[in-house]
Amino acid sequence: MFTDQLINFDKKLFIFIAAKKSIKNKKMRSHEVDYKIIGHDVQLVEIELDPNETVIAEAGAMVYMEPGIDFETKMGDGTEPNEGLFGKLLKGAGRLIAGESLFITHFTHRGYGKGHVAFAGPYPGTVIPVNLMQMGGRIIVQRDAFLCAAMGTKMSITFNRKLGAGFFGGEGFILEQLDGDGMAFIHAGGTVIERQLNGETLRVDTGCVVGFTSGIDFDIQQAGGLKSMVFGGEGLFLATLSGHGKVWLQSMPISKLIRELSPVGGNQRKETGGFLNQFLQD
Repeated sequence: MFTDQLINFDKKLFIFIAAKKSIKNKKMRSHEVDYKIIGHDVQLVEIELDPNETVIAEAGAMVYMEPGIDFETKMGDGTEPNEGLFGKLLKGAGRLIAGESLFITHFTHRGYGKGHVAFAGPYPGTVIPVNLMQMGGRIIVQRDAFLCAAMGTKMSITFNRKLGAGFFGGEGFILEQLDGDGMAFIHAGGTVIERQLNGETLRVDTGCVVGFTSGIDFDIQQAGGLKSMVFGGEGLFLATLSGHGKVWLQSMPISKLIRELSPVGGNQRKETGGFLNQFLQD
């Protein structure tokens, strides 16, 4: 009889340890949020929250929020609440290296009924809603593309493994990885092009890549011959995307917009009528 009790005790202890380990290793499930995209060429996203639901966002992205919604600035995405200060500082440093803010803002609905909070990107563009569960639980985006996401989305910095992308890719070297099973929202400049690759290879301008799923291989390659590289106007290198998965592209990256609007940008010659017109005016 004592032996049977001991066996039963061992079984219960084993079940308890297994359950505890399972809870520890289980990913935090994302909050289920509703949303509405507002606008056409210049968009923002309005998130609808139930009581105690939370959405995390890039610092400074909030446009407006209704009464009952509290916000708190934290040094993490909230997926690891027991993480120590050193771990938070390490992740914050990674975000700073990637050009992002050190802090993430958490917006929680503390009132009754429905509450709404809206977010927009730092420059004119399009908001892309992404259901992470439908994308295999992970997408990789360019730094500065993340806008906001449901609580439970894990954000981390990843480096491109290809040396070519590291030296010549510019925007493509340091990337941001989003993991989870809820909604995430990314921002792109201009018009968004969504492509599904099934083993094909797509060559694009390095700044036009917004994000892609984990089945896509990202690399940088030379943009043709010497003549094309020097006089073609498309840059020295192009990004190549290949594999199986989804790709998001943008027609007007912020770097191109700044270059074209600057006093010495590409549009200056068009506006002044070229060198001959300047010579005649002088």
